[in-house]
Amino acid sequence: MFSVKPLKPTFKCYLPPVQTDVKKTIEQPIKKLEPSLLQGEIVVNEVNFVRKCISAESSQDDLWGKLICTNFKVSFIPQDAPPKQKSKLSHLLLGEHDIPLTCLEQVVTVNDTKGKKKVLGSNQKLKFNPTELILYCKDLRIIRFCFDEAGPESAKKVCLAIAHYSHPADIQLLFGFEYQGRRYHESKGERVNGSTPRGGLQTPIFDRPSDWDREIKRTGASEWRVCAINENYAISQSLPEYIVVPVSLADQDLKQYSIFYTDQRIPLWCWNHVNGSALVRMANINDPLQQKKIDQRVFTAITKSHPQRGEVVRSDLDKCLPNIQDIQSAFVKIRQICVIDPFEESEERWLTSVENSRWLEFVRAFLKHSAEMVYYLEGKNSSVVLQEGEDRDLSCVVSSLVQLMLDPHYRSLIGFQSLVQKEWVMAGHRFLDRCNHLKKNDKEESPLFMLFLDCVWQMMNQYPAAFEFTETYLTVLSDSMWIPLFSTFLFNSPKQRAQYLMDFAKNKAIPQGEDQVVYFPPVWNWSQQLSIKDQTLFNNPMYVGKGAACVQNGEVKTFRRTKKTYSSTMRGTSASQRNGLKGGEEPLPRRGSLLSELKPDFSPVKDESPIERFFRDWFSRPADQQGVLIPLLMPSHVALWKLFFLRWVPEACIPKGGPITAYHKLSQLVDEIEILQSKLRQYKGPSSGSTPLPSPSGPLSDQRRMYFKASSPSDSPTPPDYLSSSFPFTPVGNLCRRGIHGTPISKFLNGARIWLSTETLANDTV
Repeated sequence: MFSVKPLKPTFKCYLPPVQTDVKKTIEQPIKKLEPSLLQGEIVVNEVNFVRKCISAESSQDDLWGKLICTNFKVSFIPQDAPPKQKSKLSHLLLGEHDIPLTCLEQVVTVNDTKGKKKVLGSNQKLKFNPTELILYCKDLRIIRFCFDEAGPESAKKVCLAIAHYSHPADIQLLFGFEYQGRRYHESKGERVNGSTPRGGLQTPIFDRPSDWDREIKRTGASEWRVCAINENYAISQSLPEYIVVPVSLADQDLKQYSIFYTDQRIPLWCWNHVNGSALVRMANINDPLQQKKIDQRVFTAITKSHPQRGEVVRSDLDKCLPNIQDIQSAFVKIRQICVIDPFEESEERWLTSVENSRWLEFVRAFLKHSAEMVYYLEGKNSSVVLQEGEDRDLSCVVSSLVQLMLDPHYRSLIGFQSLVQKEWVMAGHRFLDRCNHLKKNDKEESPLFMLFLDCVWQMMNQYPAAFEFTETYLTVLSDSMWIPLFSTFLFNSPKQRAQYLMDFAKNKAIPQGEDQVVYFPPVWNWSQQLSIKDQTLFNNPMYVGKGAACVQNGEVKTFRRTKKTYSSTMRGTSASQRNGLKGGEEPLPRRGSLLSELKPDFSPVKDESPIERFFRDWFSRPADQQGVLIPLLMPSHVALWKLFFLRWVPEACIPKGGPITAYHKLSQLVDEIEILQSKLRQYKGPSSGSTPLPSPSGPLSDQRRMYFKASSPSDSPTPPDYLSSSFPFTPVGNLCRRGIHGTPISKFLNGARIWLSTETLANDTV
């Protein structure tokens, strides 16, 4: 296996270097490797003398240390920790070498001498002593540990422990239920002294009528009201307790209609346009005999809520969009292409493989359909009803994207979080099943929320100044799905969340009536995970939003959005760009799609349909970052989200390259401008309408909005060495494919065209 070279030893010792200096040994005792544990976290198994593979080229950079399994994570503690990398986020709950158990997709043990491998599940036996452990993670990392010098039995036990604890039998065995109880009681004193409502959370949760009232007022939906017929989940098990319905529909009528809808999910108001048109979502009606009658009454009520009595357009999402199984299949394929398959082929073949996965095709399909709904709401002043079987999957994606395109409020950080809370969490998206946290039913798993985030990134990529947040924020948000400490992504419905948290409060002796947001918080309080400094990576230096400063005639003024920004006179990109939504470019031809119904023969431009005319007109005018945004959807406009899909791939990492280099320079420029603005205000005094900024003296460096600070004349003009296209993540320590041919593990990986199923593979040869 080892090539013999002149004057060089053919044997490589993998043992840690022995300490020969007796005096030094006495003065510096052997370092005890202790894990960093959270409240309620316990070590369930561990093994020493483990090697974590850092590079596939050689073992020279590998780390030696202890591998630990707790009731929360898999943790590796290096014997000699390398210097901390500047390019990595400093997570407050997880160390550099930690993986939450809920983030594990597969636990694979390998014995390269016997040519055996096995995917471990819960309560399984392992008939061979593993020489390697490979962890496939849901955030697309692949981590490899070798047990060259570890005790065989200890290695086997820790592998079985990791497999067992990553397959919890019940949701209450997820670590969040232990951690948040301890955290609540230990921080009780801090809350009493100067506590703020809802723990200071600014994002509305939509579990109270007041949150819905504010949203009705903000959107001007005067003909809609908050309805409490589902209090204590009396009508539907999956709807929130408070929903918004037309004023003209009485509670008694809604109760009668509810029995005919799937899971009693009566129509749910999402949003109102300033022209009076409304966006509504609803489940299917199960009784065909009642459908026409109920539809007529509900649609009449929606029509009455419109000032101009505009028409109501129904969109059947099940007929014109891919189903959850197709979406899951596409994600598995693109994950395989980006993360597991070696980058051996030519670029052309690799891009063809990405296209054939259909992931980008589905991203385009959802963006396209959402843009069509924008046409009805914005261009035709019609209300839109999104209909789906259970109204808990595809409608979450489409309703969110439509609002993102139409309403600049949802392109701010707090607005975006309120959108996710309203259209996903409180609308009853099955996060527990779709994320497969308990690993019980692979058929229910589907990355719909990940698809939505990819669609959001596509819009950010095309309109970089329209969003207050960055792609780093979207990536950290996606990673947070696999940290089981927050209530946001743990449950299938508001009722399930309320029931489990009520039982949790009783078991942990939490006072009755305490706010659930306080004792089991959502993900939106980012101080739980990241320092104030690292949170500034969420801030987009190019953002042109409400309150953003601009310079006019030498004076710094504040941009203020008016209702006119919603009007159809506000348009998008330059006239030189072609409309990505023309009929001839249909990415996913389906007979039931709205565009094909409007224009089935795709006739030439001279006979263009109203929807084509609307989009052509929209794309012919200058962009308004605080107005309506419609994405370009030609295949060339929809790109692979590289920070998410390729951040762990060393071969794809570009040192001092990628979008981060522009972000670095822009952040420095914005930071310098804000310092100058602050100094000007100190000199001239504050003026009305000015945006408050931190003082340039004292603790300014800790309060600045930008992660990268203004440069000084002595700074190098080139980007810092630690910047790369993977920033603020690093592929170091993730399994590389290149250069490991001939080893058993490479043959194993190259032979696995898909991620291994959970069946036993012990008899297979590597």
